[in-house]
Amino acid sequence: MQHFLLSAQARTISLKAVFSMGEDKAYRTFCEMRWPENDGEAVCPRCGCVETYNITSRRKFKCVACYHQFSVTSGTIFASRKMSFTDLLAAIVIFVNGAKGVAALQLSRDLDCQYKTAFVLTHKLREAMARENMGATIGGVVEVDGAYFGGYSKPANEKADRKDRRLLENKTGKRQVVVVARERDGRTLSTVTGSEAQGVPFIRSVVEEGAIVHADEGSAWDVLHASYETGRVNHSFRFMDKGVCTNQAESYFSRLRRMEVGTHHHIAGPYLNAYAGEASWREDNRRVANGGQAAMVTAAAMASRVSRQWKGYWQRSA
Repeated sequence: MQHFLLSAQARTISLKAVFSMGEDKAYRTFCEMRWPENDGEAVCPRCGCVETYNITSRRKFKCVACYHQFSVTSGTIFASRKMSFTDLLAAIVIFVNGAKGVAALQLSRDLDCQYKTAFVLTHKLREAMARENMGATIGGVVEVDGAYFGGYSKPANEKADRKDRRLLENKTGKRQVVVVARERDGRTLSTVTGSEAQGVPFIRSVVEEGAIVHADEGSAWDVLHASYETGRVNHSFRFMDKGVCTNQAESYFSRLRRMEVGTHHHIAGPYLNAYAGEASWREDNRRVANGGQAAMVTAAAMASRVSRQWKGYWQRSA
């Protein structure tokens, strides 16, 4: 049987279709995503009035009730945008098409924009994608695991000068742990901590009572036996033990690791949580057609408020 990702059903949108639709149709797409409950007709974000004047020369609207002027991107993560709607839609399609993510440098070349523009745009999209799992909990059979990222210590050139990098005093202090809780046939939730043990409160906050937890032999997960029916598998001997495994959690880390090594090459510590959330979204929606994924990201972006983290990012860091 053919894999879904190899079938025509997985390809429902292309860059050719985006660039051939034109600016007016791309603009209309954003309107429909912003106000789906009103068939794409503008709704005043200040008073909620559905009657507006259409200022076509500037692609703006004016509320009949409170006279507030606004655009389709006002109050969203795309507020104060300078890119065309066609380029924004193309950026979203390129972003979702990357199975292991898309580097900002590659996106800047594809769209002929500055690296700074592509970097902030992709992080805004990650912030919007995170809305899907905001406040979510999981149950049933849940696999938990942790993996270390960052904090690489380069060995000295001379063998006599090399230190044991496993010892705490020889580490950089930048190494972090991504802890994941993945529901069988359900959501993938992740967080970034200093150790697996520090991720236990996160597991308890997102895994519902009565759930069955599967974990490996790591001592950090011993305390979960007091809260959940817990199955353990010792990976030193086998990958699955009487139906107990963490294969789905390992699959998530496989994608995140390939994002780090193969696509981005380096993920700075403060942004690791954003990339971990992106990997969660990609794992959960891997069987959704790319057109559906693009629609989901666009809708989430139009429903997101102005980003406090990424608005004026380069001006603040200058």
